[in-house]
Amino acid sequence: MSKTALITGAAQGIGKAIALKLAGKGFQIGIADLPQQSEKAEELIAQLKSSYPNVKAPIFVPVDVSKRDSVFTAVDKVASHFGSLHVMVNNAGIASVSKILDATPEQLNQVMNINVGGVLYGTQAAVSKFIELNRGGDYTPSTVENPPKQIIGKIINCCSIAGNQAFPILSLYSASKFAVKALTQASAKELSSLGITCNSYAPGIVLTPMWDYIDSQLSEVNGLPIGENLKRNIDNIALKRGETPEDVAGLVGFLASEDSNYITGQNIAVDGGISYV
Repeated sequence: MSKTALITGAAQGIGKAIALKLAGKGFQIGIADLPQQSEKAEELIAQLKSSYPNVKAPIFVPVDVSKRDSVFTAVDKVASHFGSLHVMVNNAGIASVSKILDATPEQLNQVMNINVGGVLYGTQAAVSKFIELNRGGDYTPSTVENPPKQIIGKIINCCSIAGNQAFPILSLYSASKFAVKALTQASAKELSSLGITCNSYAPGIVLTPMWDYIDSQLSEVNGLPIGENLKRNIDNIALKRGETPEDVAGLVGFLASEDSNYITGQNIAVDGGISYV
């Protein structure tokens, strides 16, 4: 039986690359994103149908990851459509650029509700569905007397190198990603006895519209010309190139596979070596 993966923020950028990677590994794909991304999502569905005609057609479900009910509804729709759910990729997120003394309550609420709330709600909804579909509703954890359970589900969260080392002018974003790492580690410890692993991936400078936005906002804050902040960051990468969404998707594909079954609670950098230069 084919396995099913649901990816939030999947209509473009890193999420789209992850959807393509997992489809190539035989996964049935649920594409979750904001309603206004429906056109891009349908384009991705058409691409997936053309490339993988023997896999059940992907489905798009609109979602606002900052709203708990919206996330639970999306998970229910994808699981109902495919009759299964095995991997939840909490990929959706936003950037937030401001000097720490200028950060507003509105900016704080927005970045935390989306980046942290989306991971929390995605984890809660997916775990409930993993147990319902893959264990028949049995919540009994493994113990010394009750041997460890087989892996029934995987949670994969989008963190960042900013979740390992905070960046100036990205204070709120960094704080949100530190929180994602903490949720990942806590979830791994709480859910392991249920047969569920939880890991996160930490990209560096990914050449997507999000980094175009960060670059433009940094320019307004520090006065450097458009493109100069991006150039300086790339100069600090050991591999001397910007990261592609496909670079990130390669790691997520591994984490979604059975090859990673003994890995949990990890925040794995995929950043071209920028963290160690």
